[in-house]
Amino acid sequence: MAARPYRFLRRTLAVCCLLVAAALPAAPPSFPTDATDAPQATVLRMLQLNLCNSGRAGCYTGRAMTRAAEVITAEAPDLVTLNEICADDLPALHDVFETVHPGRTVVTAFQAAGDRPSGDDTRCRNGQRFGIGLLTHVRTPTTPRTVYAGTHPTQDLADPEERAWLCVDVDGALLACTTHLSASGYRVALTQCDHLLDTILPRISRNAGYEPTVLGGDLNLLAGHDPDVRACTPAGHQRIDDGRLQHITATTDITLCCRALVPMHGATDHPGLLATLTIDPSRPGRRPS
Repeated sequence: MAARPYRFLRRTLAVCCLLVAAALPAAPPSFPTDATDAPQATVLRMLQLNLCNSGRAGCYTGRAMTRAAEVITAEAPDLVTLNEICADDLPALHDVFETVHPGRTVVTAFQAAGDRPSGDDTRCRNGQRFGIGLLTHVRTPTTPRTVYAGTHPTQDLADPEERAWLCVDVDGALLACTTHLSASGYRVALTQCDHLLDTILPRISRNAGYEPTVLGGDLNLLAGHDPDVRACTPAGHQRIDDGRLQHITATTDITLCCRALVPMHGATDHPGLLATLTIDPSRPGRRPS
């Protein structure tokens, strides 16, 4: 299958560093103040959701946003990765997320999937751009952050939707990423996964400086099947899944634990995938070559 050059977008916005999980005391995390201070681990709760909210797919119910708001309110995650959303879904979930984290600045990022026939963005049935998104919260809006986004260089040419990826660098503390890989060509999905984890993310690390990295998304790949999602998971990376197609994978300096599936009660065709991330600065990460 012919590959086309991918579009790689980097943009800088104003935000600050990630905070510790809501389950911890409300005080902001302590950072070393001199050479004698030991680095402190950061704990975050992460939620991956595929909302199937384009209005065009068979899994669309019109109830996914209501259920997503309920789950975010109940679980109070610090990081949410979102697949199959419309552009205006993100501001709506921003308001819910802000209610869960009062006093914090909420950060959002969105990347539309491409539409090959038109050369424009894929559209939801309501005309909004269709794609992937990310939510997190920070202390103040004044520290710059960088968003990296693009479309995968290999696409299923039988599918007009060009699958995308999205990463947010928050104050050098964490590179948080999401993607939604090809659903109609599993070998294409494996190629997209491999290129993202082995080429794109290390390239960001080489150019911008290494950070612990986590990826959540609907990879449309299974563990123990052919092709196997583990074939594109770099050595030493941790990975959890929902038993099917959604996965969270992290570099070796992040510990994944406490996996839980959150029922969506038929509002979408995927459960929520919830995990706790412990970012340990004393553990070595996977450095880009």
